[in-house]
Amino acid sequence: MPQLHLTKVAFGCRDLDALRVRVAARAEGAELRVATRMRPKRAAELLGGNLFWIVKHRIVGCNEILAFEDREDGRINIVCSAELVAVSPYPKRAHQGWRYFESDAAGSADESGVGELPPQLYGRLSALALV
Repeated sequence: MPQLHLTKVAFGCRDLDALRVRVAARAEGAELRVATRMRPKRAAELLGGNLFWIVKHRIVGCNEILAFEDREDGRINIVCSAELVAVSPYPKRAHQGWRYFESDAAGSADESGVGELPPQLYGRLSALALV
């Protein structure tokens, strides 16, 4: 069975460096907690997978998913490794919340070169539905 991952938009981050700063600031020791409203139905399959971050319509990095924790306010923490691993940019549309991501798609490299376009150009092409 392929490994299951999640994707999540890094809202407000302009690039991978900004995401690194955010992850470092929010990390508690070797763990990063990302709050969400709902526990994924496939949570058991996600353990050992990755939380892939989308910045400017591209997946740019990931953190390993370690656990899921209930919070006192009724929300759920996705507990991840604090180590942000940069990945080869991979085109991915933005979305709200998180989405499941199969390992076949996660491991595939973008051979078209679209992921290497400058963020501003990629954003404009994406808005025109050209990529």
